[in-house]
Amino acid sequence: MKKNIGFAALDLSLADWLREKLRLNAPDTPAARELLEGIEELMSGRADSLMLELAEGTPAAVPEGVLHCGALSIDQRLRRVTREGQEIALTPKEFDILYFLARNRGEVFTKEQIYQAVWEEDYLLDDSNIMAFIRKLRKKIEPNPDAPEYILTIWGIGYKFSDRL
Repeated sequence: MKKNIGFAALDLSLADWLREKLRLNAPDTPAARELLEGIEELMSGRADSLMLELAEGTPAAVPEGVLHCGALSIDQRLRRVTREGQEIALTPKEFDILYFLARNRGEVFTKEQIYQAVWEEDYLLDDSNIMAFIRKLRKKIEPNPDAPEYILTIWGIGYKFSDRL
Protein backbone atom coordinates (compact mmCIF):
# COMPACT_ATOMS: atom_id res chain seq x y z
CA MET A 1 0.00 0.00 0.00
CA LYS A 2 1.58 3.25 -1.13
CA LYS A 3 1.05 6.26 1.09
CA ASN A 4 0.82 9.77 -0.24
CA ILE A 5 2.06 12.40 2.17
CA GLY A 6 0.77 15.94 1.95
CA PHE A 7 2.31 18.97 3.59
CA ALA A 8 0.55 22.09 4.79
CA ALA A 9 2.01 25.12 6.52
CA LEU A 10 0.34 25.99 9.80
CA ASP A 11 0.56 29.64 10.76
CA LEU A 12 0.54 30.76 14.38
CA SER A 13 -3.01 32.13 14.33
CA LEU A 14 -4.43 28.88 12.95
CA ALA A 15 -2.39 26.79 15.40
CA ASP A 16 -3.68 28.91 18.29
CA TRP A 17 -7.28 28.56 17.03
CA LEU A 18 -6.90 24.77 16.70
CA ARG A 19 -5.39 24.52 20.17
CA GLU A 20 -8.31 26.43 21.71
CA LYS A 21 -10.92 24.40 19.80
CA LEU A 22 -9.29 21.18 20.96
CA ARG A 23 -9.12 22.37 24.56
CA LEU A 24 -12.80 23.36 24.61
CA ASN A 25 -14.64 21.03 22.24
CA ALA A 26 -12.54 17.99 21.37
CA PRO A 27 -13.90 14.51 22.03
CA ASP A 28 -12.25 12.78 24.97
CA THR A 29 -10.11 10.41 22.89
CA PRO A 30 -6.40 9.56 22.82
CA ALA A 31 -6.17 10.95 19.29
CA ALA A 32 -7.58 14.34 20.34
CA ARG A 33 -5.18 14.51 23.28
CA GLU A 34 -2.23 13.59 21.02
CA LEU A 35 -3.21 16.24 18.48
CA LEU A 36 -3.47 18.91 21.17
CA GLU A 37 -0.09 17.85 22.58
CA GLY A 38 1.44 17.95 19.08
CA ILE A 39 0.13 21.45 18.40
CA GLU A 40 1.41 22.65 21.78
CA GLU A 41 4.84 21.18 21.01
CA LEU A 42 4.88 23.02 17.69
CA MET A 43 3.89 26.31 19.28
CA SER A 44 6.48 25.99 22.07
CA GLY A 45 9.29 25.13 19.64
CA ARG A 46 9.82 21.61 21.07
CA ALA A 47 8.84 20.23 17.64
CA ASP A 48 9.47 21.57 14.15
CA SER A 49 6.76 19.62 12.38
CA LEU A 50 3.79 17.39 13.08
CA MET A 51 2.80 14.34 11.04
CA LEU A 52 -0.87 13.38 11.03
CA GLU A 53 -2.33 10.07 9.98
CA LEU A 54 -5.99 9.21 9.66
CA ALA A 55 -6.53 6.16 11.84
CA GLU A 56 -8.05 3.20 10.05
CA GLY A 57 -11.01 1.38 11.54
CA THR A 58 -10.05 -1.66 13.56
CA PRO A 59 -12.12 -4.84 13.52
CA ALA A 60 -13.92 -5.43 16.82
CA ALA A 61 -12.04 -8.69 17.45
CA VAL A 62 -8.61 -7.01 17.26
CA PRO A 63 -7.61 -5.06 20.36
CA GLU A 64 -6.76 -1.41 19.70
CA GLY A 65 -3.03 -0.87 19.32
CA VAL A 66 -2.24 -4.42 18.19
CA LEU A 67 -0.59 -4.75 14.79
CA HIS A 68 -0.62 -8.12 13.03
CA CYS A 69 2.10 -8.50 10.43
CA GLY A 70 2.43 -12.03 9.15
CA ALA A 71 3.38 -14.19 12.14
CA LEU A 72 4.27 -11.11 14.21
CA SER A 73 1.90 -9.43 16.65
CA ILE A 74 2.93 -6.08 18.10
CA ASP A 75 0.90 -4.84 21.07
CA GLN A 76 1.52 -1.15 21.66
CA ARG A 77 -0.32 -0.97 24.99
CA LEU A 78 1.51 -3.92 26.54
CA ARG A 79 4.71 -3.19 24.58
CA ARG A 80 4.88 -6.88 23.74
CA VAL A 81 5.91 -8.60 20.53
CA THR A 82 5.14 -12.21 19.69
CA ARG A 83 5.95 -14.38 16.68
CA GLU A 84 3.76 -17.43 16.25
CA GLY A 85 2.66 -17.04 19.88
CA GLN A 86 6.20 -16.91 21.31
CA GLU A 87 7.11 -13.67 23.09
CA ILE A 88 10.19 -11.84 21.84
CA ALA A 89 12.10 -9.74 24.38
CA LEU A 90 12.91 -6.30 23.00
CA THR A 91 14.56 -3.28 24.58
CA PRO A 92 12.37 -0.15 24.79
CA LYS A 93 14.11 1.49 21.80
CA GLU A 94 13.93 -1.71 19.74
CA PHE A 95 10.20 -1.86 20.42
CA ASP A 96 9.75 1.83 19.51
CA ILE A 97 11.60 1.40 16.21
CA LEU A 98 9.68 -1.77 15.35
CA TYR A 99 6.31 -0.25 16.20
CA PHE A 100 7.07 2.95 14.25
CA LEU A 101 8.08 1.01 11.13
CA ALA A 102 5.25 -1.54 11.40
CA ARG A 103 2.50 1.05 11.82
CA ASN A 104 3.84 2.82 8.73
CA ARG A 105 4.11 -0.38 6.68
CA GLY A 106 5.46 0.09 3.18
CA GLU A 107 6.69 3.63 3.80
CA VAL A 108 10.43 4.18 3.37
CA PHE A 109 12.22 6.12 6.10
CA THR A 110 15.76 7.45 6.23
CA LYS A 111 17.86 6.69 9.28
CA GLU A 112 17.43 10.32 10.33
CA GLN A 113 13.62 10.08 10.12
CA ILE A 114 13.60 6.90 12.23
CA TYR A 115 15.87 8.52 14.79
CA GLN A 116 13.69 11.64 15.00
CA ALA A 117 10.54 9.55 15.37
CA VAL A 118 11.92 7.44 18.23
CA TRP A 119 14.45 9.55 20.14
CA GLU A 120 13.74 12.84 21.86
CA GLU A 121 17.18 14.36 21.43
CA ASP A 122 18.51 15.84 18.19
CA TYR A 123 19.75 13.54 15.44
CA LEU A 124 23.43 12.69 15.64
CA LEU A 125 25.29 12.51 12.36
CA ASP A 126 26.37 8.94 13.18
CA ASP A 127 23.74 6.74 11.54
CA SER A 128 25.46 3.52 12.63
CA ASN A 129 23.27 3.74 15.77
CA ILE A 130 20.11 3.03 13.75
CA MET A 131 21.90 0.35 11.73
CA ALA A 132 22.91 -1.43 14.96
CA PHE A 133 19.33 -1.34 16.27
CA ILE A 134 17.95 -2.67 12.98
CA ARG A 135 20.54 -5.48 12.99
CA LYS A 136 19.59 -6.46 16.58
CA LEU A 137 15.88 -6.27 15.76
CA ARG A 138 16.31 -8.52 12.75
CA LYS A 139 18.14 -11.11 14.86
CA LYS A 140 15.21 -11.17 17.24
CA ILE A 141 12.16 -10.99 14.96
CA GLU A 142 13.22 -12.42 11.60
CA PRO A 143 13.05 -16.18 10.94
CA ASN A 144 16.23 -15.68 8.85
CA PRO A 145 17.98 -12.37 9.70
CA ASP A 146 20.22 -12.67 6.61
CA ALA A 147 17.12 -12.68 4.36
CA PRO A 148 14.75 -10.31 6.21
CA GLU A 149 11.00 -10.51 5.61
CA TYR A 150 9.86 -7.77 7.97
CA ILE A 151 12.36 -4.90 8.06
CA LEU A 152 13.71 -4.32 4.57
CA THR A 153 16.71 -2.23 3.56
CA ILE A 154 16.10 0.23 0.76
CA TRP A 155 19.64 0.77 -0.48
CA GLY A 156 20.77 4.37 -0.54
CA ILE A 157 17.67 5.56 1.35
CA GLY A 158 16.90 3.70 4.57
CA TYR A 159 14.42 1.11 5.81
CA LYS A 160 10.80 0.09 5.52
CA PHE A 161 8.56 -2.50 7.09
CA SER A 162 7.27 -4.91 4.46
CA ASP A 163 3.76 -4.16 3.25
CA ARG A 164 3.40 -7.72 1.89
CA LEU A 165 2.78 -9.34 5.26
